[in-house]
Amino acid sequence: MSTILSETPDIVLIGAGIMSATLGTVLKELEPSLNIAMFETLADCAQESSQAWNNAGTGHAANCELNYTPQRADGSVDISKALEVNTEFDLSRQLWSYLVSKGAIPDPHAFIHSCPHMSFVWGEGNVAFLRERYRQMSAHHCYHGMEYSEDHGKIAEWAPLTIEGRDAGQAIAATRIVSGADVDYGALTHLLVAQLSAQSGFSVQYRHRVTDVVQSEDGRWRVSVEDVATRETRTVSAKFVFAGAGGGALELLQKSGIPEGHGYGGFPVSGVWLRCDVDAVSARHHAKVYGKAAQGSPPMSVPHLDTRMIDGKRSLLFGPYAGFSSKFLKHGSYFDLPKSVEPGNILPLLAVARDNWQLSEYLIGQVLQTSAHQFATLQGFFPRAQRHDWREAVAGQRVQIIKPDQQHTGVLEFGTELVASADKSFVALLGASPGASTAAFIAVEVLQKCFDDRLTSDGWLGRLRTIIPTYGIDLKKDAVACRDIRASTARTLGLEFV
Repeated sequence: MSTILSETPDIVLIGAGIMSATLGTVLKELEPSLNIAMFETLADCAQESSQAWNNAGTGHAANCELNYTPQRADGSVDISKALEVNTEFDLSRQLWSYLVSKGAIPDPHAFIHSCPHMSFVWGEGNVAFLRERYRQMSAHHCYHGMEYSEDHGKIAEWAPLTIEGRDAGQAIAATRIVSGADVDYGALTHLLVAQLSAQSGFSVQYRHRVTDVVQSEDGRWRVSVEDVATRETRTVSAKFVFAGAGGGALELLQKSGIPEGHGYGGFPVSGVWLRCDVDAVSARHHAKVYGKAAQGSPPMSVPHLDTRMIDGKRSLLFGPYAGFSSKFLKHGSYFDLPKSVEPGNILPLLAVARDNWQLSEYLIGQVLQTSAHQFATLQGFFPRAQRHDWREAVAGQRVQIIKPDQQHTGVLEFGTELVASADKSFVALLGASPGASTAAFIAVEVLQKCFDDRLTSDGWLGRLRTIIPTYGIDLKKDAVACRDIRASTARTLGLEFV
């Protein structure tokens, strides 16, 4: 394992989660001679949002997440966002397949398993919505193989726990895609960091907190790093810095002082799961079943009953129940939110507070919920759930983007966003969902924003197309390329293909 830290690395990656691990992997594949240093405050990689129980592990392919397909006023459904996320996940599948094929990841089942993705709703209005959503999505090649049913018996074949004990006269509907996946992003991050650490020119420093990032006159970045144990500080000088530290990226963006980061703020959302490790229960449910979010709720609060495979054990997860904490990281400080307020983002923060009262109302309601109320929500999906089979687990902390707009106020964004300096030497990743599932797409975005001069026929382009064969092809439009690459990656990763 490479542990020697260069004082002048080419690349500094801040944070040892799935984002930094993916970007580091792609960069080393494109340019093996690059010297890369990774810094992580905690004692191991993947301890925040990348850790398996801190996220849903959906393999967000926008198959089942209803928040990606909003209903228009005329009753039609907008599937454009779902198609974007759906084909972004293809890039992750291609990167993982490449690493499995070359032996950098020995066994794909160490982090990914086949798992059907379902949407499930009840009530006449919701059934009408899902029926229209199915009509539009199933007509597109990206959703080939999607099934739909309003029949209790058929849905019981797909997910028996959702039907047993349910009123036989209740109007329900479900869609299913059998080619979905469950992904353990914690395990994947460990695999990526391990294969990086086996290469020369890579070092990862755990229990080292980045305290400052300042650009020198020569354009390089002076990155100040504190040893958490000894409190000793050292400085490295890097050509390029990626702040992929989850909720901690906002503070680093502010410290960088780049004009492009002016006015950005963050709104933290916490969450709680219910978790079932009882084999007799988990063995009877093999799907990720997503429902409809409450009005005004953030995307991370879409309720779902999920099969999870973690450390070789099959469990069930339900939630998340949203809440509020002023921390920006699960292992962060309650002062994270107040510390993030600065003159440049006060107006955006106030504008978002004014315009998103429904979100505030929803979060207050969630915080005030009793455990009985929470369990009743689970029983909406699983009528015969028994309280003694479930226990609480705290989810990872998410920080939604508060972005300045042209009127110098602000808007609340629920996606992810890269904020890069004009000279392309610094980039921070802000936001949450779909996050981990689109890490490869985000890595490619970093290349396009900051290393576009290398993406040439005599530079990195040929190599990139070896790693991601459909780079430059719009899979939303090219049905043949879409089907071919999904068949190929399914074979390599051991997933279903229809």
